[in-house]
Amino acid sequence: MYAIVDIAGQQFKVEKDQKLFVHRLEVEEGKKVSFDKVLLIDTGKKVSVGDPVVKGASVDAKVISHMKGDKILVFKKKRRKGYQKLNGHRQYLTQIQIEAISEKGAPAKKEAPAAKKEEAPAAKTTAKKPAAAKKPAAKKQAVKATAAKKPAAKKPAAKKPAAKAAPKKESGDKA
Repeated sequence: MYAIVDIAGQQFKVEKDQKLFVHRLEVEEGKKVSFDKVLLIDTGKKVSVGDPVVKGASVDAKVISHMKGDKILVFKKKRRKGYQKLNGHRQYLTQIQIEAISEKGAPAKKEAPAAKKEEAPAAKTTAKKPAAAKKPAAKKQAVKATAAKKPAAKKPAAKKPAAKAAPKKESGDKA
């Protein structure tokens, strides 16, 4: 039996008696903690998938210790510029041990789809009628719009430029 659980923003595949490191939890060492964001449970016989979580399911764990992870070095360099930067980082972690996986809400999940199936046909029939009424109206509007555009597309023939008028004589010119 295993489960996929969201713990501190990360998803983990967990089994009973498994030890794992997660991001630092605000729980004292030796205390128990329960995670309700169970996304999937596989019992070996059936699989319960959440939408987005399995209702009523939980994973119980015990906090073993708080620690820091290995040091990660971050090195930045720009060549030919004389720029080098070295930073280190150690992530705060919590080691936990999974004690139990419970799927109390899995049977309740089956009842919800039955209720949805009863409501679904009624919703489909009502949805089809307004859609059918809207489609012909949309076609009529489209026909009207194209008819309105055709006369606007026709432009009157361009007028030929008139013959150039003779230049006016200036008062100082002799003819």
